[in-house]
Amino acid sequence: MEAVTDPAPIVESQPAPALCTDDWYRAVESTIMSGDGQGHGPDIGSDEWKSVVEFRLGVRGQPQVPARDDPAWCDYIEGQLQARKGEAAAVPTYACDAELPAIPTLICSTPELAVLDQQMAAVYGEALAKQPPPLFKAEQRGWIKGRDECWKATDHQACVKYEYQHRIAELQARFRLVEGRGPVVFACEGDPRNEVVITFYPTEPRTLVAERGDSVSLMFADSAASGSKYLGPNESFWEHQGEAKIVWGYNTEPMTCRPVS
Repeated sequence: MEAVTDPAPIVESQPAPALCTDDWYRAVESTIMSGDGQGHGPDIGSDEWKSVVEFRLGVRGQPQVPARDDPAWCDYIEGQLQARKGEAAAVPTYACDAELPAIPTLICSTPELAVLDQQMAAVYGEALAKQPPPLFKAEQRGWIKGRDECWKATDHQACVKYEYQHRIAELQARFRLVEGRGPVVFACEGDPRNEVVITFYPTEPRTLVAERGDSVSLMFADSAASGSKYLGPNESFWEHQGEAKIVWGYNTEPMTCRPVS
């Protein structure tokens, strides 16, 4: 029988300070440390101080950052701080202590992207264990080169996040690294011989792998007013109320398909 001990005294946590107040600014300062450690630095809460906060968080100059005189700025910064609480030690899988191009530098300074880089490395390792095609490593190097082209995008961070999420989802579906739903066989145009075999994967974003004859297409979930819609390079799948419209090949007419029970 476990020993019975007196309950520990209840310690009430202090409520978080309201946004955009002096107490909140001081709380941010205690995390960001805008000064030089010797008592020199911008006045807390000033525009100069806010600029330093943005720099420390790696978001200065990003288009999604609200104006500094807008209350939404405090809400945005609070969100950034909360997102970093559990990611403070997050680092990418490469050294950040060397001079790097723009996008690898951004990943080093953005915990969310550093975590995605770690996830990418883990998924890539799982894919390698599946004995992929000989050119797989070259394909991955090509993807990294494409990721680094995000310096041309309007929103660098959003672009890099998109690239990581879609590449991770692609590898998870291609190499069946997550459990899928299916396969589900769809007979098209009323002909059982004209079939498309589909397996759905709960990746982020959601994916499916469709097979038709000797051809295979990986598609990503896309927004739709109703039903489920997925888009591939030259293929698409839209399922609504038990019927699917499948386009297979560039500039081809959609086929009407139904799942085979």
